[in-house]
Amino acid sequence: MDLSLRSVDQVKVGALSGSLGFLLRLAQLRAFEDFFSDRGPRGLKPGEFSVLWVISCNPGIRQSALGQRLMIKRAHMTKLIRALEEQGFVSREVPDADRRAVELTLTPTGEEAVETAAAAFFSYEETTGAPLSKPEQGQLIALLQKYVGLEEEQTCR
Repeated sequence: MDLSLRSVDQVKVGALSGSLGFLLRLAQLRAFEDFFSDRGPRGLKPGEFSVLWVISCNPGIRQSALGQRLMIKRAHMTKLIRALEEQGFVSREVPDADRRAVELTLTPTGEEAVETAAAAFFSYEETTGAPLSKPEQGQLIALLQKYVGLEEEQTCR
């Protein structure tokens, strides 16, 4: 049988259909595809927004703690923060008590960018789980929070 003639629905993935890692990766790809489609919010990329949002929730956060919490590799975090600083969104400060640390805060421009992006980002988030009912979305979110260690309710706004 010629596999090239099969539709996507007919492609078998076998035991991968029960693989958490595989399913999480496909879910991430679907979410990003939707995010970057015409329906997604414009402006900041999801990673940039996440970094700025967490800084806004934790003014003065150490760059290392931010990277660890968001699971961003040190080299990538440095590059990302440098780019956000060049855009005027973030300011970096080295505290006198620990000259090896870098503390991050949003600039007024960064605060404005976060406020603008948050409205679009969180309203978009309401539709991203459309294939699931509201209770199913809540259950998936709760399970993912547990899986990544964010079980407690964490609000900053």
